[in-house]
Amino acid sequence: MPPPIIPQENIENALRNIVPRIQQHVKSQINASQNTPFVLGLTGLQGSGKSTWTDALVQSLNEIHGYKTVNISLDDLYHDHDELVRIRTENPSNKLLQTRGQPGTHDTELSTDTWIPSFDKSLFNGEGGRASEEKWHRIPAGTTIDVIVFEGWCVGFSPLDEVDVQRRWGETTQKGDSVKYPTETLKEHSVENLLRVNENLRQYYNLFMGPRHFDYLVHLDTDDLVNVYEWRIQQEHALRARTNSGMTDEEVVRFVKGYMSAYELYLDQLRKGFFQLDQFCIDKGQLRVVLDQQRKVTEMLTFP
Repeated sequence: MPPPIIPQENIENALRNIVPRIQQHVKSQINASQNTPFVLGLTGLQGSGKSTWTDALVQSLNEIHGYKTVNISLDDLYHDHDELVRIRTENPSNKLLQTRGQPGTHDTELSTDTWIPSFDKSLFNGEGGRASEEKWHRIPAGTTIDVIVFEGWCVGFSPLDEVDVQRRWGETTQKGDSVKYPTETLKEHSVENLLRVNENLRQYYNLFMGPRHFDYLVHLDTDDLVNVYEWRIQQEHALRARTNSGMTDEEVVRFVKGYMSAYELYLDQLRKGFFQLDQFCIDKGQLRVVLDQQRKVTEMLTFP
């Protein structure tokens, strides 16, 4: 499977839904004492091409539409390597916290920083570590930012009530180790461990990832979660070819399984509408971009 190449037509089709909202937002800032950027969230499954889509959107907004745009990735908010090791060591029975990824493995203090940090996924044999500060992206003083694109795999996820987590855990089945790429994994985790991550997500949601922190959301999705494994393996092959460091296929499968339980718990609500849970945000827009096995766009769905 080749690396994702996104036709410019797809980017402009997406921006047709977004740019009018940016225009309206920028106009509303004309007489404001302090400009507030338009915050565009981009969420997507592992391997769906979030970074590629983000780069293309940022480039188009800057160069074609004339909006000063920067981006930040949730991945760059990961705790540094030593802290990630401490988290997994102190939670030996919680498989969800044995690798980076889940809510609880990010440094939430960085979400309010004025610098944009960077996380190098190739360090420590693919476990990753925070890049040195000289590699962080700095925005010059006095620069007016029109748009911030914030991308991440669990951006747009909404925490569930405890009873809903328990219900979904009780209803799920487990296919066992015979399935090469399992998409039903809740029973591999205790309810307590799922609830802990759910509460970590609630902290993110309240602090910087809830509907009130965004003006629009783009969701990269697929109709078959098996694609997530295949996409992520392909990406890791590319990383190893570029840096001579990264995960094996078996390690990637274990890594992706660490995310699958969150898809089982939170994708349903995201597909129904991220902003619909907050009465003050129901007029905000969302675009669901459905991708096939080759990451080609099969449809774009807007709501509300």
